[in-house]
Amino acid sequence: MLVYAKKSFHTDVLSDNMDQSGVLLWVKAEPFIVGALQVPPPSKFSLHYLRKISTYVRTRATEGAYPRLYWSTWRHIACGKLQLAKDLAWLYFEIFDSLAVKTPEERLEWSELLSNCMSEDEVEKQRNQLSVDTLQFLLFLYIQQLNKVSLRTSLIGEEWPSPRNRSQSPDLAEKSSCHNKNWNDYSHQAFVYDHLSDLLELLLDPEQLTASFHSTHSSLVSREAVVALSFLIEGTVSGARKIYPLHELALWQPLHAESGFSRLSKTFSFYKLEAWLRTCLTGNPFGTSACLKSGKKLAWAHQVEGTTKRAKIACNTHVAPRMHRMVVMSQVYKQTLAKSSDTLVGAHVKIHRCNESFIYLLSPLRSVTIEKCRNSTFVLGPVQTALHLHSCDNIKVIAACHRLSISSTAGCVFHILTPTRPLILSGNQRVTLAPFHTHYPMLEDHMARTGLATVPNYWDNPMIVCRESSDTSVFRLLPPCEFYIFIIPFEMEGDTTEIPGGLPYAYQKALRQREQKIQIWQKTVKEARLTKDQRKQFQVLVENKFYEWLINTGHRQQLDSLVPPAAGSKQAAG
Repeated sequence: MLVYAKKSFHTDVLSDNMDQSGVLLWVKAEPFIVGALQVPPPSKFSLHYLRKISTYVRTRATEGAYPRLYWSTWRHIACGKLQLAKDLAWLYFEIFDSLAVKTPEERLEWSELLSNCMSEDEVEKQRNQLSVDTLQFLLFLYIQQLNKVSLRTSLIGEEWPSPRNRSQSPDLAEKSSCHNKNWNDYSHQAFVYDHLSDLLELLLDPEQLTASFHSTHSSLVSREAVVALSFLIEGTVSGARKIYPLHELALWQPLHAESGFSRLSKTFSFYKLEAWLRTCLTGNPFGTSACLKSGKKLAWAHQVEGTTKRAKIACNTHVAPRMHRMVVMSQVYKQTLAKSSDTLVGAHVKIHRCNESFIYLLSPLRSVTIEKCRNSTFVLGPVQTALHLHSCDNIKVIAACHRLSISSTAGCVFHILTPTRPLILSGNQRVTLAPFHTHYPMLEDHMARTGLATVPNYWDNPMIVCRESSDTSVFRLLPPCEFYIFIIPFEMEGDTTEIPGGLPYAYQKALRQREQKIQIWQKTVKEARLTKDQRKQFQVLVENKFYEWLINTGHRQQLDSLVPPAAGSKQAAG
């Protein structure tokens, strides 16, 4: 297994291992898991237009376009030249910016700046201060093609969004189970391998291209371009215990002949570099496939006779670098599962085919994907990047997250705290959005660790991102009269004792009115001066009605599946 250590590039370490099969390169998972929006990209993100943008930005280096692309310049390109709506232009810019390495303090500072803005103009003024790496942003726009729907493959059932219609239930460990391209490292590798020439041409300086924007046999790739390609590719030397970004390996002196680097021109030969990349590309040792095949199996779900024996939970956190941690959970059925664990901290979590269950993952998470789940409740710790649901029915999700996106869901409820607009993608029905309505003792600490603040909070202002329509009737805001606080039934250490940020006024008012009714009811019972026998009879009637309500609402199952308090505390904290 490969083990990651944060150290500088040491040629002596590589020298010791060069005789052991050379360099291994792989495609990183996070740009695809988090960065590729799970919707067909705008037609203007085609290679033709991206090549034009690549040339355009270099001619305007002094205008905030290259090597850093400022929001104001991207807005001009996206809205003025690509004819994108401003909200969509910002969406892609902000998603890419969220992938950048930033401290939690920097993220919280940005939230504070936005929360202090009193108008759209002030928000825009703050956004104008933001910039991203230009070449990496071009690569990011290009990989949006991952979820492009082609007519041919759609007809034969191999293309998104067809997974919703599939009836088979393959074993979790099979390659075929990874229908979601964002989580399928085979798709990532194939995408980069098949489009490697285009990706490299996109990074070339204009003088290295023909009039039709193609490379020639003599085209040269700059060092900056290979550094940018490290956004997608990293690697190691066979037998080494360290992981390096692509450019460090490509620039290592003993590899110059293979990677095509010239010390005189400080550039790479296009065709030598491409050939070297194709030769060295291999499967991601920290991808979903490796996690399922050789990752550590976790016994979080109760292994009992019957259908629950199908439950599978695997992780790679014992061997993976911090940004590559992964936990995959599948086929948990009719169970309550609660964890607050180091295994989850900073992990990409995929929850797959879980039914009629209550799942609590009370740790700071990197990203979460919930796919093909039914009739279940998910309570999540703060999600630093993206929380995505696909092909789910009758699901309740409670989470603070940087971004929520949903596709092909029906009858799902989202109690969300988020600094970005929730994304309603294609194929959804009866989406209900509601304010975040719970807490657990470590919640505010976990939010601080992920850089999530309580303001701004756009839970009630979704953005509909789908081609079929912009029909706002696809979602509703939960009426205050249907609103109740959610109690997490586990003991933990920590200081959070209330809902972070509080509740919107209308919902707080509804709770107060309900509490007043309870007080009036209690006063009425007290003043009725019932006899001892009448009180017993009355108590039985109330308990029977409560029991009937538990069964009718489905809450009986949740209560029955909770372990006793002492064991429950250990499970939540283990």
